[in-house]
This record gives sequence, structure tokens and C-alpha cells, in this order.
Amino acid sequence: MWLYLRTAPALRRVWLRPTVFQATRGRGVKVYFSMAEARPSYEDIQKISDFLLSKTKHRPKIAVICGSGLGGLADVVEDQNAIDYTEIPNFPRSTVPGHKGRMVFGLLAGKTVVCMQGRFHPYEGYPLWKVALPVRVFKLMGIETLFVTNAAGALNSSFNVGDIMLMKDHISMPGLAGDNPLKGHNEDRFGPRFPAVSDAYNSELRQLARDIGKELGFESFMQEGVYVQVGGPSYETIAECKLLRMLGGDCVGMSTVPEVIAARHCGIRVFGMSLVTNMVVMDYDAKVTVNHEEVLETGKRRAQDMQKLVSKMIGQL
Repeated sequence: MWLYLRTAPALRRVWLRPTVFQATRGRGVKVYFSMAEARPSYEDIQKISDFLLSKTKHRPKIAVICGSGLGGLADVVEDQNAIDYTEIPNFPRSTVPGHKGRMVFGLLAGKTVVCMQGRFHPYEGYPLWKVALPVRVFKLMGIETLFVTNAAGALNSSFNVGDIMLMKDHISMPGLAGDNPLKGHNEDRFGPRFPAVSDAYNSELRQLARDIGKELGFESFMQEGVYVQVGGPSYETIAECKLLRMLGGDCVGMSTVPEVIAARHCGIRVFGMSLVTNMVVMDYDAKVTVNHEEVLETGKRRAQDMQKLVSKMIGQL
């Protein structure tokens, strides 16, 4: 993009780069500009994919994104190659406790997988396209099925802490406010300009989860419902929780939806589940508050059950 500056005695032309830069004229007169970070091209994302594949012998068809306190699933991956996010060129960094920040390749239930131990969130300062960037990398690596997990607060009063909710749909509050990971130029090689997401969460995978949950004796704490994504990092007010429940939400969290939208855009089928780590506060007289440590502790207690469920599902794909 060219910017024209009216400076005596002539009109000066400078090139706007997608970073902070300066234009200098005469004796060190500087004019500073700042633009939003440029989105990577299809070729840039291909380079990230090629880099990761060059670091491992594994060629996964299944990817798992682990939520807060749920990264232990990646620790049980066998014959693994782990790559820190800091080693991956042009890749975001995870800054949240409970997210190790590693890409783990290996075998889970006899199937080749890649697990993200740590995801990215808008409240870390990342735009939604960057939150969803790993999914596009997965697509170019050959991923066909994506498992997404998260820690969430229960809006539905019939849920209990420790329940596992199979995601059948979502409400994107950022999306309703005009923000979306697909906003901006559409790369047709990933998918169409206007993708449908009414079938975002694969019904066959949900049925498989219900069947396996029954086999494992998980029926008493397995639920199904609608996940609401909010921006964070502050937890929801009582009024906001009441509104989200009226809208049809069963659980609320600060992640997952951008990755799901990007996955469906490029034809990856999705299975999502939330671990209920707390009941949201709905009573103005309540003395209870929500904190991240509680989220992590609940994740530890239910981690084994979630690992069993995901492992058995992957083994049957």
C-alpha cells in the first residue's frame, strides 16, 4: 500500500509495510505508522506445515487441541516427537497456565495423531485468524478429523462440576459482534467465502462418543449441549450469565469456536467436548467466585476419564 505525504517542496511517496516503520525526509524528520499484522498467505502456512512434517516421521490424519488442564492427553501419546511452539517459525506462543505450548506427534490407540498442548485465545491479544492458524496448518498436513476440548463453566443448572458435555452447537459472541476468523480476504484453496456451520459438530462422532461413554460407565456425567464463546479474560457477570442461558447456552468458555469455524471452512470434521470445571454464578447473594486454579484442578481430577473417552474414539476411527 502506498501512502502519499504532502511535504514541501514536493509530494513524497512511501510504502506502508505491515509493521511499524518510519519514513525519513531531510534532516531526520520521521513519521511513524502502524498497521495490523499481515495475515500469512497460503504459501506461508504451507511452509509451517512443511517445517513440522520435516521434524517427525509421523503423518497424522487426526488432530487434538487440548484445553486448560487437559494437556495430559498428549503425555500418553506413544513414540512421540514434541516440538515447542517457540521452535516453529511464524507460529503463536501460548501464555496461559495449564497450556504447555507444544505440538506432540505420535501414536494414540494405534492411530497416528498430533496433539496441541496449549491453544491460543483472543484475550492473549491474538486476532481470531491467528487463534485459528494451527487448524489451517493441520489441513495442509493432511488432517481429516479434529478433536477440540475445553474447560467451561456450566450455565445449565442441571449440569454438575466434572460433567463432560458433548458439543452439538455453539454461539459465538465475538461472531455476533462482527469478529470471525474468516473475516477479510478469503483463500479459496481452503474453502468457500460463505461456509455453512449448521453442522459444525459431526453427529456420527457424537454418537460414537455416547456409545463409548456408555461402555465406560460415563452416562451419569455425560451431557450434550450448546457451548457459548465469550472474549475473556474476565469471567462473566451474573447478568451476562443469565442472558447467555436465555439464548440457549449450556456452557460458556473463552475458546474453541474460532478453531471449529476454520476447520469446517476447510472441510475437516469436528468433535468437540467441554469439561465442566465450575458452575457460573447466577445469584447476586452468592459468595462463590470463579478462578483459573479451580479450572485446572477440576481438569486434573477428570483427566483420566477424558483420556479414556478420546483414546477409545480415536481407536475406532
